[in-house]
Amino acid sequence: MEAARLDADVAVVGAGFAGLAAARELAAGGLEPLLLDARDRVGGRVFDRPIGDGAVMELGAGFVGPGQDRMLALTEAVGVETFQTHTGGRNLLESGGRYIRYRGTIPRLRPLALLDAGQTMFRLDRLARRVEREEPWRTRRAEELDGQTFSDWIERHVRTKQVRGLLAVPCKTLWGAEPDELSFLYTGAYVRAAGGLNRLLDTPGGAQESRFVGGPHLVARRVAAELGDRVRLESAVVRIEQAEHTARVRTPRRDLIVRRVIVAVPPPLAAQIEFEPPPPPPRAELCRLMRMGALMKCFAVYPEPFWREDGLTGEALSDRGPATITFDTSPPSGSPGVLLGFVGGGEARALSARPEAERGAAVIEGFARLFGERARRPDEWVIQDWPSEPWSGGGPVAYMPPGTMARVGPALRKPHGLVHWAGTETATRWTGYMDGAVRSGERAAAEVLATAGSVSG
Repeated sequence: MEAARLDADVAVVGAGFAGLAAARELAAGGLEPLLLDARDRVGGRVFDRPIGDGAVMELGAGFVGPGQDRMLALTEAVGVETFQTHTGGRNLLESGGRYIRYRGTIPRLRPLALLDAGQTMFRLDRLARRVEREEPWRTRRAEELDGQTFSDWIERHVRTKQVRGLLAVPCKTLWGAEPDELSFLYTGAYVRAAGGLNRLLDTPGGAQESRFVGGPHLVARRVAAELGDRVRLESAVVRIEQAEHTARVRTPRRDLIVRRVIVAVPPPLAAQIEFEPPPPPPRAELCRLMRMGALMKCFAVYPEPFWREDGLTGEALSDRGPATITFDTSPPSGSPGVLLGFVGGGEARALSARPEAERGAAVIEGFARLFGERARRPDEWVIQDWPSEPWSGGGPVAYMPPGTMARVGPALRKPHGLVHWAGTETATRWTGYMDGAVRSGERAAAEVLATAGSVSG
């Protein structure tokens, strides 16, 4: 592979926000990237569906909040505005057949359960603060914590059945997994990366505080427009071969010769790419062990957000499902009214096994239990099944089961020769979010730019 045959300085594999951010930083740093994606669009696990007058349903990631500074900076740079998620009114809790209206993060539970919930959140936050943010595997008692599941910790520390059940609800949405599928060390690291449990769960002041005018996919499209013909769609990377100073990136259409490669897809998808030489055993094991979450996003569109008339925010928790968390995701104008329901973990796997017509009926039935009979008559409903997407394999994130982080976690970001790794899974702040993806792409680009002499020479 001769230098004269170079097609670009760097190939970036995956045009989600990690790859987009990496390519943007490389171009700003004076290198020439090529951004490759197997899909016919950019955005990765971010994708919007228009519903008229510039409004969209955010079929993938859709929220942004305080502290997610890199995503917000990118949004501002390409001229997309944000607006606050609707929070006027009270939230709903469906638990054990009872319905409770409440404000804030913790519902108005019975006194013992309320005390239990408060103590549980305090304990989990306290442990998360002890996790080493940049290198969780160096945390004191890392192997012991990694050998446990989140469910193990819940059983030991949570006293009431109701609070145990409620803790499973955000797991299904945050990770697309059940508590017994998650390493407890990984859980603590994820909470630490967000700055605390409240920042993960809250709407005002938390990760669900704001949304994007025109949807977050608009941000992705505008970054791609800046990159121009550096973006190559329908270009699935099947093999990466490294020589001493260059790499050959093979796609079904053509081969590309570059100086460096950034792979910006989740580890389970990176495992589908052939590498020569193969990655070190820890990296191969990491890709084999990490699992894509199971998550569906279900939308019902109504002429207006009628739940607001009833004094409700549209935000609800349900221990019955199949949608265990809901939000009002109506556009800034308030019309039409859009309810979003997250179906994750076990509920997502069960729902995906049912015929398509039954899926929608089951979700709408759940909406009707929470918000009344008017919820039974949507003008339109849509289910986005992320596990069925071949170039995603699931969502919202690839998580670590027990016995993964302490043993092979260091391979998550360690370059393999000329290959660097990005993706929200590799972020140490806001792991699993768009902000984490942007941070990871910027970090990988900085690694490559630090070798600029060898890249361009």
